[in-house]
Amino acid sequence: MAPINGSMPVGSYPPLDIDVIVVGTGLAGLTAALECIRKGMRVRVLERNATINTAGDMFFLGLSATKLFRHWPDMESEYERISLHNAYIETFKHDGTPMIKPMRVADRLRDSGLDPNTPPGTFQMRPLVYKMYVEQVERLGVDITYSARVVEYFEENDRAGVITDSGERYTADLVIAADGVGSKSQAIVGGQIKARSSNRAMWRAAFPVSHLKQNPEVERFFGMHDGNPIVRTFLAPNSYALTLSRPDTMIWIVNHDATGSESENWNATIDYDEVIDKMNEEQVQRQWANIFKDLVRCTPPGTIVNFPLHWRDPKPTWTSPACRIVQIGDSAHSFLPASGNGATQAIEDAVTLASCLQIGGKQNIAQSVRAHVRFRFIRNACAQKLGFFNSELLQSTDWDKVKLDPRRAAPKLPKWIWSHDPESYAYENYDKVIESMKQGIKMEDEENVPPNYPPGYKYEPWSIDDIMADMQAGRPVELGGGNWD
Repeated sequence: MAPINGSMPVGSYPPLDIDVIVVGTGLAGLTAALECIRKGMRVRVLERNATINTAGDMFFLGLSATKLFRHWPDMESEYERISLHNAYIETFKHDGTPMIKPMRVADRLRDSGLDPNTPPGTFQMRPLVYKMYVEQVERLGVDITYSARVVEYFEENDRAGVITDSGERYTADLVIAADGVGSKSQAIVGGQIKARSSNRAMWRAAFPVSHLKQNPEVERFFGMHDGNPIVRTFLAPNSYALTLSRPDTMIWIVNHDATGSESENWNATIDYDEVIDKMNEEQVQRQWANIFKDLVRCTPPGTIVNFPLHWRDPKPTWTSPACRIVQIGDSAHSFLPASGNGATQAIEDAVTLASCLQIGGKQNIAQSVRAHVRFRFIRNACAQKLGFFNSELLQSTDWDKVKLDPRRAAPKLPKWIWSHDPESYAYENYDKVIESMKQGIKMEDEENVPPNYPPGYKYEPWSIDDIMADMQAGRPVELGGGNWD
């Protein structure tokens, strides 16, 4: 497909005779579409809704994912524009007591032994990132069919396809299922992984900062720091809250006990009275600062989402029997919203898959898909477990220890996560992993390929039951061997 403006992104590859269908326009799906086109493939995207969903508040986007933008100059420029610069971070007890004074993020990184000029990632506004993606797919002329809800996946010999609810049938050399945890592709790749309630949820809200003017004290407290964006964390017994103050937007998030009104739907909102009532009920366990409650009261109607935190075991299979259908992103591996890894790993998936397909070519699609899974499975399982570890850390801060060493309140952002380059890794190790598969070497016994997960770690299957056992016994989440830092 020739792009509308006649130009191609940096590092584009010659045409490759592979037809790809991408189902879903989340970060995984959009990135897969762009990267498969850059690698020379023909791409059609199917989206169940009438448009791309750009709603939401914020997420953490890691450096390993944003390396992609070096190939897309317009996106790289826009990402630089929308990113936080000279941001600060400040930490409180849940009752409002200051614990760690405002510090530049760069200084916090330096204190943690990291390069202040190379942050592991940044908090981003989801609507702004999606707008950036939408503009790129429009510039490139990506073929997107909207209002096409896929209800069935199938494969026939060396082709695969989908059927929509209107009866339309689409086929290609490869179908990429990037349509989330409820993907209909589960039926052909080994079944749905059942969600387990964590009995926890997150209130989330993002709204124009002008709404803070109704309460001058809230506007002062939650304003930016010396004109710079600031993240404020409030750490409580078995809970935490986080705010982000930007020039134009106020965001707040609270981790809390499930209330019954939760929904995995960004369009299902609740009133702020429900939040305040629940906070007041928890006074015995944790007395939330009145100033935070007043922030909640400043939130405009139709803004607060009560998002459940569901746990899912690592999924053993991501592909159909003939490897002509492959899951990426949340379809393959879901993350807790608090993990800080969901968006990052979704983009990494797409980059890795497109790279493997380009290397292997038309005659080796199944082999390339298997190589992709081999590159991604252990890394994602480790990132999922790290999400549980960080969530538990935020919910059980020992303030006596944190007062002496602020780094104890900081989630792990290990180098093996943020330093990874998924494209380079695929090109450097594709032949090695293919040789290992030909020799019958199991993924967990791989020695030819350098790990993109904690150095020294050897994968052992784990489940949510293991995590719950640790939590119920009051033990830290057991990460396993190797260097997770």
